[in-house]
Amino acid sequence: MKYVGAHVSASGGVYNACINANAIGAKAFALFTKNQRQWKVKDLETDVIDKWFLELEKTGVQTKHILPHDSYLINLGHPLVENREKSFAAFVDEVQRCDILTLEKLNFHPGSHLRKISEDECLDNIAETLNRVIDATPNSKVKLIIENTAGQGSNMGYKFEHLAHIIDKVDDKSRMGVCIDTCHMFTAGYDIRTRETYDKTWGDFDKIVGREYLLAMHINDSKPELGSRVDRHDSLGEGKIGWDAFKFIMNDERMDDIPLILETINDEIWPEEIKALYALVGKN
Repeated sequence: MKYVGAHVSASGGVYNACINANAIGAKAFALFTKNQRQWKVKDLETDVIDKWFLELEKTGVQTKHILPHDSYLINLGHPLVENREKSFAAFVDEVQRCDILTLEKLNFHPGSHLRKISEDECLDNIAETLNRVIDATPNSKVKLIIENTAGQGSNMGYKFEHLAHIIDKVDDKSRMGVCIDTCHMFTAGYDIRTRETYDKTWGDFDKIVGREYLLAMHINDSKPELGSRVDRHDSLGEGKIGWDAFKFIMNDERMDDIPLILETINDEIWPEEIKALYALVGKN
């Protein structure tokens, strides 16, 4: 019931993500559906869409186990209205691209206050923008998946309370979900290295956010220490988190049937990391 993969390249066309996922033995995968460093990109072309569905079928991966990520340029909580409008339009486009590819989720970073407004005002901006996105895509089946952050710089989403604040102010909660990144969780101050701390952290998540919103995970070790508020991933078992946390995850039924996505630093060993994670099943 575990579906492990990685964030693979879609360079040259989104269908290449399917090919690259297949090559590493992935049962789930993440991708960018367009260039994540550009505001304006061309629409998905018919031949690219056709190739996507052809290559997707070859992977055997279900669309619910695919986790597209939005552009890094988007800031739904931007303090300036005109910049927030630009992010809103770009995010609507991301949702529409997911619908075209019949993808069910869109992973995004909440946003940043840029030290111009308060955290609460930024969170309110994010929720307001999400409400507008949902209103603008009424027939979409895409769930909007908030990713927790490490809290580096002025990034919001490093506290469970931030995620809960946003979800609470979104009117259509059926369109919302959460992706928990283990590196971000750890460097934001949530320990998962021992059974005691793992259970406490997830118990807090359940109480503050709600387990029903956990719809994806990024599986990464961490170069920085616990609570450092620095976002630097590491290969599994090579960082400050260590293997026990990943063993707990792979034997936790609460993480069944959702995409578990590697964003570790060495893509050459992703096939080995995927196999190593599956080897942890049953080793409680």
